[in-house]
Amino acid sequence: MRGKSFTLKVCYRTSQQIRQSADRLLPSALRDVDGIEDERRGTISVFDGPEPLIVVSPTSADEIAVVRAFVESAIFDGILPTEIGIFVRVPALVDRAKASVAGITGADKIVINIMHLAKGLEFRAVAVMACDEGVLPLDARMEDATDDAEMDDIYDTERRLLYVACTRARERLMVSGVKPASEFLTDISSI
Repeated sequence: MRGKSFTLKVCYRTSQQIRQSADRLLPSALRDVDGIEDERRGTISVFDGPEPLIVVSPTSADEIAVVRAFVESAIFDGILPTEIGIFVRVPALVDRAKASVAGITGADKIVINIMHLAKGLEFRAVAVMACDEGVLPLDARMEDATDDAEMDDIYDTERRLLYVACTRARERLMVSGVKPASEFLTDISSI
């Protein structure tokens, strides 16, 4: 069915700073199923917040410590553990996320899951961790590409996956990885 539609240009879910950072992952115009392009410029958020933290650590132990400090700071500032989410790209990295909150009071109430399950959720604070080279975009998916067009499609899908995980944060966002980190971290943090 074809018809007129328009894109919402006011964001009520995430802060201006989180939305602007996440928007750097996507192209300036999106094409719908009818082939009609829609400009993404002009979108605003109705509230401000702190700049997202983009951290590349030398080791996974260092990353775990940084994410732990982010979570502890959020809790100290009054954010409940149920209002915190931590996302990783693949199930094999969930233990790394769990290690970042081990021993924190209420850690069992913090949502820890893979990015594919983030859509539709909302948290006051989100950490997207383990954004390492080879993990995002996922090497296994890239190796399955049979031609350049499929490679581009997989690459774009991986970017959108990170975008969705980042935009689950309402007030605070941290995106982290271990050196060498995903090239997407450079994109999200560039000014």
